[in-house]
Amino acid sequence: MKVIFAGFSKCGTKSMAEALRIMGFTVYDFIENYENHCDQWMKIFREGASTEFFHEMFRDVDAVTDLPSCFFWEEIHRAYPEAKLIFTQRASEDEWWVSMKNQITSGDGFLLKFVNLFSPTSWRLRKWGRRLGTLVFGLNFERNVFGKTVLNEMLMKMAYRRHNTYFLQNAPKDQRLIYKLKEGWAPLCKFLNVPIPSITFPHKNKGATLYYDLMKTNSTFHQILLEMFIFGSIVMAFISYCVYKLLINPQSFQLLLDFPLSIAKHAIDN
Repeated sequence: MKVIFAGFSKCGTKSMAEALRIMGFTVYDFIENYENHCDQWMKIFREGASTEFFHEMFRDVDAVTDLPSCFFWEEIHRAYPEAKLIFTQRASEDEWWVSMKNQITSGDGFLLKFVNLFSPTSWRLRKWGRRLGTLVFGLNFERNVFGKTVLNEMLMKMAYRRHNTYFLQNAPKDQRLIYKLKEGWAPLCKFLNVPIPSITFPHKNKGATLYYDLMKTNSTFHQILLEMFIFGSIVMAFISYCVYKLLINPQSFQLLLDFPLSIAKHAIDN
């Protein structure tokens, strides 16, 4: 472990992850942590872990970004005390809140809700995300199938504020860089002692497009889409078959209507 990006989620984490990859680092962002260390993180969420446990988790990783790593930056740094720390924050809490809210509620779209109905892989990812959300924000991010996600602005801002304040008060000053993405490559490369890349500094996840970007590039999300297609097709085929049988046998349709009506009538009479 060489670099721990301790900036909170929605503080340039995707841009920083891409920048570190361009500089040649092996990076575990949110999705890589889920794909490679889901079980280990669930253990940490439930019961905590030792310094040795964190050291073993990230033995072959150069850098970490975003949740859950940024939340555990100090524990990871204890396991890798020579690692350098990079920190960013938004210009204001309100700016951060708008960005975070937009990211979370972007999952309220019809496509993503439809995916969540039919994909076991999505169920597992959402369970992991809910446990993480409970740990970080003290909230249960349950998504209603047809409604919108309800967020607690006050509690989420408090969590963001605590994270930033704790880092600035406790991170060793000789090992940290307080950075702004608009500064580009120069201060970052100088701090990490690497050459400045010849390409433009990346800017990722503009407009909270993360979920749809992952659907194009990530193998876990490809699996989710495949499961959605398979299970969704089975459900639609079953519904179509039932409709067909009812159309060719109208008495079956009448029986289907009479059954719940008879139960309701019986309940009312008694």
